[in-house]
Amino acid sequence: MTALPWIRVDGDRLVDDTGATALLRGVGLGGWMNMENFVTGYPGTEQGIRRELLSALGQEAYDAFFEAFYTDFFDESDAAHLAALGMNSVRIPINYRHFEDDARPFELKEEGFARLDRVITLLGRHGIYSIIDLHALPGYQNQHWHSDNPTNVATFWDHPHFQDRVVHLWEALASRYRDRPEVAGYNPINEPADPLGTRLVPFYERLEKAVRAIDPRHVLFLDGNRYSTDFSAFDSRPEPLPNAVYTAHDYALPGITSATEYPGVTRGEFFDRGVVEQTFLRRTEYMRRTGTPIWIGEFGPVYSTDRSQDPWRYRLLQDQLEIYRDHGASWALWTYKDIGLQGLVHAAPSSPYLGLIRPILEAKGRLGVDSWGGSDAGVRDILDPIDAVFDREFPGFAPYPWGRQPHIAVLVRHILLAEPLAERFGALFTGVGAGQAAELAHSFRFENAVERTGLTEVLRAHLRG
Repeated sequence: MTALPWIRVDGDRLVDDTGATALLRGVGLGGWMNMENFVTGYPGTEQGIRRELLSALGQEAYDAFFEAFYTDFFDESDAAHLAALGMNSVRIPINYRHFEDDARPFELKEEGFARLDRVITLLGRHGIYSIIDLHALPGYQNQHWHSDNPTNVATFWDHPHFQDRVVHLWEALASRYRDRPEVAGYNPINEPADPLGTRLVPFYERLEKAVRAIDPRHVLFLDGNRYSTDFSAFDSRPEPLPNAVYTAHDYALPGITSATEYPGVTRGEFFDRGVVEQTFLRRTEYMRRTGTPIWIGEFGPVYSTDRSQDPWRYRLLQDQLEIYRDHGASWALWTYKDIGLQGLVHAAPSSPYLGLIRPILEAKGRLGVDSWGGSDAGVRDILDPIDAVFDREFPGFAPYPWGRQPHIAVLVRHILLAEPLAERFGALFTGVGAGQAAELAHSFRFENAVERTGLTEVLRAHLRG
């Protein structure tokens, strides 16, 4: 294998060692070293479901499941598939818990680094760059489940202890990968959400100094505030940080709501390619103003179980890909593999794992427990009276980051109802032995998975066009 060239920032482009433009186009590896409920089917948060699984399985079967899962979820065949599609990069989300325990802060665990090493190495063998993305931080950098947050409060911003631990972890990651050109760079914080808007930039400045003291070469991919959609906090800096890319997340509203057509009306607004492009331009205004590269760290529609809805979602995706090409933007589509909502490939409906957890998936659908891809239609009898109270008593209540209705949804659907459902999920694994636990994890092997061919056809055509 020929070694991948180093990547660096040159004005508004990413370039390689020869000065040629390096356009990064790939996927996120959601659900692997940072699990998410819609990706693998559990309710609530990763820490909560791990606790339930350990209780139900016992240590031996628990270890057997996860050791198989770490390999089966992404292995050689997966990397080869991405390379065959024409992709050249993978954003790898990681949870800090793989590297450090809350009970033993600052004591790093080698097994987490070894797990990450394996995938970075196999991607490199297939000519694919890795971007290391710290997706879940101690103390929780945002208010939602994907930072492994069991509450609705992002306490990372309030406690220097948590911030010190993140700097320490990134110092260790920089030491580990400073001489690895197949790592395109570091994405230090996924979707930060500082309610005050004043603490993100100073923390990035501190982190940049710590990383650069060890590793002056790798690119930093810096998310904006409010889930990487708001860059107003960066106006306090006269110049962008050196060798840094400021990265936006660009989910188009028709693709993540209960829309039924595109182009068409979603939540009272008409969406077509022009509107989608204006949203992209608004979210990337800081990058274009400062002359720095554009990398869309996350985007992409979710898909309905009604496959008749897929063609217009593919049309939306194709429009976004063409917009990114027109503006020279790199991108990472969310996400590579799951149980059928959004991935390029997914566990088969007939797989042992999905067969076991099907009752929970049905309950999640009824109760709207998942934020991503879920619906509140089955729990309006709970939510309507709450909305009525707020209309009467607190009509102006609009908490950060998204306002009242999403705030209530987090507290009622995604926490209150998710917690007892997580216990029910764990109970399904009672009595499962180590061998069966490993077989359940094998459901995620590439050769056992189903390809969403309509999606990969769109990607293949764009990447080869």
